[in-house]
Amino acid sequence: MGKWRWGVILDAGSSGTRVHVYKWLNPAKAREDADSEHMHRLPKLKTKPEYTYKIRPGVSTFGDNPADVGPEHLQELLDHALDIVPASQVKDTPIFLMATAGVRLLEPYKQKALLSEICSYAQKHSDFSLPDCDLHIQVIPGDTEGLYGWIAANYLLGGFDNPQAHQHGKGHHTYGFLDMGGASAQIAFAPNSTEAEKHANDLKLLRMRTINGDDVEYKVFTTTWLGFGVNQARERYVQSLLAEHYTTPHELLDPCLPTGLRTTLTGEVVEDESPDTTIVGLGQFDNCMAKAYPLLGKDAPCEDEPCLLHGQHVPAIDFEVNHFVGVSEYWHTTHEVFEMSHKDKAYDWATYQKMVKDFCSEGWDDIKANVAAKKWGKKVDEKTAQEVCFKAAWLIDVLHDGIGIPRVGIEKNPAEIGYNLTKEVAAHAKDKGFLDPFQAVNKIDDIEVSWTLGKMVLYAAGQIQPSASEVLPVGFGPNLGPGVFQEAGSNYDPVPFGDDDESWSEVAEDMAEKAHSRSTPGFLLFMLTIIFLFYIFRKRERRLRLYRGINATFRRSRRPGSPRKANRGFFSSGKFFGRSSGNYERVLEDGTLQAQDFELAEADSSDDNEHSDSSEGSRIGRTSGLATPKMNVVNFDSANYFDGSSQMAAQSVGLGLHHGGLSAMDRSGLFVRTESRERLQMLGAGRRSRAGSPTRMKSPLMTPLEEV
Repeated sequence: MGKWRWGVILDAGSSGTRVHVYKWLNPAKAREDADSEHMHRLPKLKTKPEYTYKIRPGVSTFGDNPADVGPEHLQELLDHALDIVPASQVKDTPIFLMATAGVRLLEPYKQKALLSEICSYAQKHSDFSLPDCDLHIQVIPGDTEGLYGWIAANYLLGGFDNPQAHQHGKGHHTYGFLDMGGASAQIAFAPNSTEAEKHANDLKLLRMRTINGDDVEYKVFTTTWLGFGVNQARERYVQSLLAEHYTTPHELLDPCLPTGLRTTLTGEVVEDESPDTTIVGLGQFDNCMAKAYPLLGKDAPCEDEPCLLHGQHVPAIDFEVNHFVGVSEYWHTTHEVFEMSHKDKAYDWATYQKMVKDFCSEGWDDIKANVAAKKWGKKVDEKTAQEVCFKAAWLIDVLHDGIGIPRVGIEKNPAEIGYNLTKEVAAHAKDKGFLDPFQAVNKIDDIEVSWTLGKMVLYAAGQIQPSASEVLPVGFGPNLGPGVFQEAGSNYDPVPFGDDDESWSEVAEDMAEKAHSRSTPGFLLFMLTIIFLFYIFRKRERRLRLYRGINATFRRSRRPGSPRKANRGFFSSGKFFGRSSGNYERVLEDGTLQAQDFELAEADSSDDNEHSDSSEGSRIGRTSGLATPKMNVVNFDSANYFDGSSQMAAQSVGLGLHHGGLSAMDRSGLFVRTESRERLQMLGAGRRSRAGSPTRMKSPLMTPLEEV
């Protein structure tokens, strides 16, 4: 077993499938390296942008032809994962495919046939660990998706590992989670103590395990609203227009489309008159929100008070301690159009509403011209501009009229709150925290806030050796009453860890993290080590040129007439720089056996990758990564998001958003070409050869790098 553990998970959404690859230290290695503080933390998962890859459309499109899902869809994703996970680790790497809202809409028999084909294909065409099809390949319920998202958000924000820095009051230190995709929307949060006791039977018990083997438990409420994603909400909205009386037999008047825009019922733009029913835009945003409001189902019967949307029970939310992060469409809808033209302006909820209203009242011809001129950035196309008015109205309705997020900046005067919202957010962002009811996020600490991360955190926690003799499983299940406890699917493995074939760039990356957490001298030592490694891996001719240049500089700096001291100093070692030391003559200067036969082989690397979106129905590559401690957020509750300082202005992007070689070589990829004595005699007949020739010696580059 190597130093690293790996995991592969496929998010099969309604619009496409994304493969995510994560890695974390072998639990034994993690415990060996951890100090007293980190022993009480969860395993640290790592990923990179190139570890994620998405293809379209979603697996649900193969519902009628499941036999095609393997070669036409799954194989490309498997190949991507196999390119990342070391070959020696593949058999020990679990793979999961978890389908969400898109596949949930298929008939049960189609779901079963599709998932069975996916599992069978993955087992036949890869060596990833897939022992149980029912556990590894499944359609997950929306509330499970929400729970995984809650784990991911709190894991990245620091609520789990550093609760003291995230105290919201009343002993509360976790954050709520909101997700909205194309087909569904989820909510997950830990109620305050009063509500948790009152609604104990509605909560899920979540159990994880820290590096030292201790169990940690949380009680979380989570639910989902199928049909409340932006795409299906739009479909329901169009159906409501059809149910109304319209002015002409073939036209529906839609206040949620820009003025002058005409589309079909499915959203295709109509340029000329059409005999089919078309939708005509009016550009009336206030009216749009009013028409979308009934879709929330606030008047639906509530059998178990309290309820939020569509009569579904949700414990009362205490916004003094329940602070939410929103991902997917909560993020994209606030950044697709408005970030570029308003990036330097102060933001509050009233400002956001005004920006949307002004945009949606523009004529469609003007909007198209501005899109062509890249007024809102290169990622905004006509389709995005066409959809954003309804999406913004739906988001506002769900957030404030549905869930009840306070409209800070409208419903409250910042002066009455008693602190500067902008500065408060900035201060707490340094510790990955905030005090406001809602923020939209995309990435934290350069990692996407995705439910897939939550699933893999749970799996990694299950691999840790428990500290207690009575072992409780890692996973989740009912807090009270009967029900199935869903285990993480992993168990502690006492197999000792060895050394992976890590590339020197990965070794350097680990060194950088350790040096960064230490003092300045440690960082300087790290930089010197990197320079040394960079030099070692350069070609021999380049080392010679570097040596000659430095040597010439030293010769020019000597005083005239001063004697030259041979074999003195750091740069005098000929063998180190690859030049002859004078103790042997250079041989094999021509003929079939050339000097390059002794050079290091080069490894190919590729950074090509399509950035993924956050969930089904959302778009690709909306923003660059959010790096913590500069947590990229949109503070919907700030009445004064930017404080106007030059520093904030220089870093600001969008609605208060702060943006934060050598090819990787495995040691197994480094080699020195050597020849036997007989081979050298055959190739170099008539040439001189000496026993002390470097061709007879083991290359110093074959010495393994020390673990850092």
